[in-house]
Parts: sequence; C-alpha cells; structure tokens
Amino acid sequence: MASDRLDIDVNSLLDNIDERQVEFTAEADGDEYEFAVQYDVLEALSGDAPDGDAIDTFNRFSDTIVDAALSALARDSDAVPIV
Repeated sequence: MASDRLDIDVNSLLDNIDERQVEFTAEADGDEYEFAVQYDVLEALSGDAPDGDAIDTFNRFSDTIVDAALSALARDSDAVPIV
C-alpha cells in the first residue's frame, strides 16, 4: 500500500550546489527516507533557475514536492536518494 503522507524534516534540507539538487529526509509510515529534488524541477515549478535560493524555492513549492516525492517513493523505495 502506498503512503499518502510524507513528513519532511525541515532541519535536514541541504542545498547541494555541486549536484544541483536539494536533499532532504522525510518520514512515511514510520520509516525514514532520503530524497533529492533536482534544480531542474525547482526551475520548472518557479520559472527561474535556483541562484542561491534553492531552499526558499523548495519551501514555496513544498506541497507539490511532497506529492512528487510520494509518487517517487511508491515507484522505488529502495533508491538512495529517492529522486
């Protein structure tokens, strides 16, 4: 059964500039998972490429990111990180 709730640990948010992604840990059904959202996704959501503001962009679109993360988790829960 796929989880319908994902709780992001906001203290885990990391702007990985070298990999061009925001990394975070989140909990679903009592299990912790590592996720990453690529800058390209943030740019598609906001219309602007991240430029020192990737975490802010992530926070603005967190509801959409949670939905996408739940889909990615359902597709492959063994990936590290789940992208």
